[in-house]
Amino acid sequence: MQNRPRASCASRSRAVGDKRAESIGNAALMSKRALGRSNMTDDIKRYRENLRDELNGSELYAALAAAEPDPLRKDLFLQLGQAEAAHAQLWRGKLAAAGIQDERFVPGFGTRLLAKLARRFGPRFILPTIAAREFADRNKYADQSDAQFISAEERGHAAVIQAVAANSGHGGATAGADIARAEPWHRTASGNNLRAAVLGANDGLVSNFCLVMGVAGAGTSNQIVLLTGLAGLIAGACSMALGEWLSVTNARELAETQIAREAEELEQTPLAEEHELALIFQAKGLPKEDAQRVATQIMLDKRGALDTLAREELGIDPTELGGNPWSAAATSFALFSAGAIFPVAPFLWMKGHWAIGATVLASGAVLCAVGMLSSLFNGRGPWYSAARQLIFGCLAAAVTYGIGSALGGLPR
Repeated sequence: MQNRPRASCASRSRAVGDKRAESIGNAALMSKRALGRSNMTDDIKRYRENLRDELNGSELYAALAAAEPDPLRKDLFLQLGQAEAAHAQLWRGKLAAAGIQDERFVPGFGTRLLAKLARRFGPRFILPTIAAREFADRNKYADQSDAQFISAEERGHAAVIQAVAANSGHGGATAGADIARAEPWHRTASGNNLRAAVLGANDGLVSNFCLVMGVAGAGTSNQIVLLTGLAGLIAGACSMALGEWLSVTNARELAETQIAREAEELEQTPLAEEHELALIFQAKGLPKEDAQRVATQIMLDKRGALDTLAREELGIDPTELGGNPWSAAATSFALFSAGAIFPVAPFLWMKGHWAIGATVLASGAVLCAVGMLSSLFNGRGPWYSAARQLIFGCLAAAVTYGIGSALGGLPR
């Protein structure tokens, strides 16, 4: 009889423990269900956004096809629109699997506006805008695990529409290229190296000119001005070289990653890659049958196919991968130093106001020379460019000289 209360207490304790465990289990189950509902809600939102994007794309390409008089480009736009519609079906199917049917679609404002512009002015009028949009969205599915197999197609579409935009000038691509070669104000592509050289030297010149004038304005000794100018030259040149090295290195690594991904896609979905290649050739002006035949021939050699896809779809030259980072760094260092040495040089053999005056004259002359060189790629006249460069460079140096004078006159 004495053991009964103890047994009863133990029984009640077990019951309380069981209820507590059941309560904890129910709470965990409810939390898991809530998390699942949250994830499902996020997925449904993503499905809807992707569906709207693809339907807008399909609608826009259909409008381009309707407004395009050229049969080759019309067929190309129709193929792109069909591909976008197929992508839309994927997301519509996922929504249906989640129990959501009859998603109503109304084209977005941007789509309606571009379609009207295409009907009014022709597809060529809006192709650069569409190419920029496709390029910006080319990796929109890269982080979506359930859309990896259409991610490559989106990048291919971006390459195709860029090729169409590049070859959509009046009179055809060949005529456009001939005009560009004949007119000196269109020679910008071949002047990229000259542009980089001029801008690099200008950075060194202006930054060190302002630095030297600021220190000289403070009334410091000739030795301090010279030391500061040389330190500014070395520091600036090293900074520019490191920045260029990092830029080119990152570009090379990105190019290698993209080519590796393209090689993987070439192995996994060769027919899709062949189709994208054919579309690119068609966008460049080949008839559909010829484009398909060339693409099929290229795909027979995997190495050549990868090289072609890298060039045509990714815009990457596999032999260069963006250039050599070490030579780019050395070039940047040399160009910056070449510009930065002029404001410092007079202080090597002159002192005081004579050195300051010589620095202003030397820097002004080089500013004029930089301005004249910049006229080769800015479309302005050489004298206008020289005067503008001289005025703004000297104004910047005058500001730093004034600040130096003000700070140098403060009591110590």
